[in-house]
Amino acid sequence: MTKFEQLDTMLEQGNGYITTRAVTAQGISKPYFAEYARSRELERVAHGVYQSPDAWPDDMYVLHLRNSNIIFSHQSALALHGMMEREPHYIYVTVKQGYNATHLRKQGVIVHTVSPEIFTLGLTTATTTFGNTVPTYDRERTLCDVIRQRGAMDVQTYQTAIREYMLHSHKNLPHLIQCSRALKVENDVRRYLEVFLL
Repeated sequence: MTKFEQLDTMLEQGNGYITTRAVTAQGISKPYFAEYARSRELERVAHGVYQSPDAWPDDMYVLHLRNSNIIFSHQSALALHGMMEREPHYIYVTVKQGYNATHLRKQGVIVHTVSPEIFTLGLTTATTTFGNTVPTYDRERTLCDVIRQRGAMDVQTYQTAIREYMLHSHKNLPHLIQCSRALKVENDVRRYLEVFLL
């Protein structure tokens, strides 16, 4: 397989996206990749991230490719899990305490910071509207995050999130209680469970 064929395969596996970091990790030089990017008319959509002309623009996926230390959360996670009725106006992420997120905030991303102990609690993956896989929190962790932040979101989004979770057929209630304890919203969660499930 030639290097061009190898890069074509990587681009295909990346759903039309490829990063300089992934290319150099395969032992392919930056000048060679620059030549490849020109010949395939790839667009540089962020520092070190390139998109093929036929790929759908996907802001969440590009943000993930640029920042491996973020997890999509809150309203972004609600949207990924189909727990809200419309796409959020902003992208919401969570980072670990100590992570410098200034560059994210400058891009208009809403950043939440948590302690390392709970950073990966409920970590899973989900598919964006454009078919790309990104890290996010599961439904249970997301619901607890939403309950913690209820004062910062509109009532309709909040109520829809609660209702969508409670009506979902694949609830994991033991995990929900575990998350609610870790995030200190257990009493609120139990109150909602009583209303919806009794």
